[in-house]
Amino acid sequence: MSTYTQEQVNNMVAGTLDWDTTFRMLSMPKDSERFSQYLTALQASVSFPDKIVLPLSPHMYIVQSAKSKKWLTICDCGHEFCGYKENWKLFANIYVRDNAEAMAEVYPKFMHPDTNWQVYREYYCPSCGVLHDVEAPTPWYPVIHDFEPDIETFYKEWVCLPLPEKAE
Repeated sequence: MSTYTQEQVNNMVAGTLDWDTTFRMLSMPKDSERFSQYLTALQASVSFPDKIVLPLSPHMYIVQSAKSKKWLTICDCGHEFCGYKENWKLFANIYVRDNAEAMAEVYPKFMHPDTNWQVYREYYCPSCGVLHDVEAPTPWYPVIHDFEPDIETFYKEWVCLPLPEKAE
C-alpha cells in the first residue's frame, strides 16, 4: 500500500499531479489517511465555510452547514440545493432536450435518438450554471434520484473516522 503526502493529494484534486503518480494513487489500495487528505484538499478548493462531509461529484458535496449543523447538498459555488436525503435534481435548473433541434446541438444530423422514446435532461446549478448531471430517460420517466449514501456506515466501517455532527 502506498502513502501519499497532502501536497500530492492537493495536486491530484487540482489536476496538476503527473499521470504516473495519479494512476498509482487511483489504482492501488488506499491508505487509511487518504479520505481525510482528500477532504482537506477539497475543503481548501472551495470558498464556502461549511465542512465537506462527502463529495458527490466534481462540483457537488454533502456538507455540514456552518450555521445550523444540518447536512446539505451544495455546489462548489456555495449554492444550497436541499437536505442531503432529498433529490437535489428537483432544485436544479433543468434543460430538457426533447426535440430534434435541441438534440442536433449534441449529435450530428440523423444520429440523435428519437425524442418520442428518449430525451436528455441536463441539471445545472441555478447560481453558477455548472452542469452537474445528464440523464437520458424516456420522456415520461420521473426524475431519477441517483442514490442516498449511507454516510454513517461509510464513516464508521469504511474510513474509520468520527462521524461529523448532524442536526436534524
